[in-house]
Amino acid sequence: MGWLLILALAALVFLALWRLGRFDKGALQFLGAALLIACAGYAWQGRPGLEGKPVPPPAREKLPDTAFAEVRGDMLGEFDTAGRWLTIADSYHRRGNTLDGAGVINAALREHPNNADLWVGLGNALVIHADGLMTPAAELAFQRAAAIAPDHPGPKFFYGLALAQGGKFDEAEAIWRDILVTAPPGVSWRPMIEERLMMLEQAKAMGMVR
Repeated sequence: MGWLLILALAALVFLALWRLGRFDKGALQFLGAALLIACAGYAWQGRPGLEGKPVPPPAREKLPDTAFAEVRGDMLGEFDTAGRWLTIADSYHRRGNTLDGAGVINAALREHPNNADLWVGLGNALVIHADGLMTPAAELAFQRAAAIAPDHPGPKFFYGLALAQGGKFDEAEAIWRDILVTAPPGVSWRPMIEERLMMLEQAKAMGMVR
């Protein structure tokens, strides 16, 4: 069946070009040779007996939650306006779609430009998209969050977390220790910062962090 279709199509092409192009004898011979070469190539490579089998797109690897996603509920809350948008962004990050993750938060900020939690989320999303690099845009987002909520520990804490993920451990440690200086003794998020400082100290003692 495949050969019949190929021969029929070749004949139609030859006839159409001959009638429309008004080729001379030499051109027609050249055209006929070209069509014969095409048929020979099909005979060599073509396998019309094979069943069609669409190839599915490659599966995107599912990524684990980011450090920001794991602890933001303890520091920022989860059930407010920002929390809903950040949850959507987290779902994009888990699929490896970091660009759209940042885009979702950008869209939320157009509606809520003075939401410090969203600015923190944008800074984190930009760091993730840059593979852990603290870009100028990410730093600006963290600074904007701190300016909106200067008394809230969230912007500083997550700025330190992003720095630590990028290997800037000394800067992260300084920021976290500064937060603890003014943190109330019984506040719920204090152990979270103390735990990370302890992990840094242990890593330094083992020579894992310089």
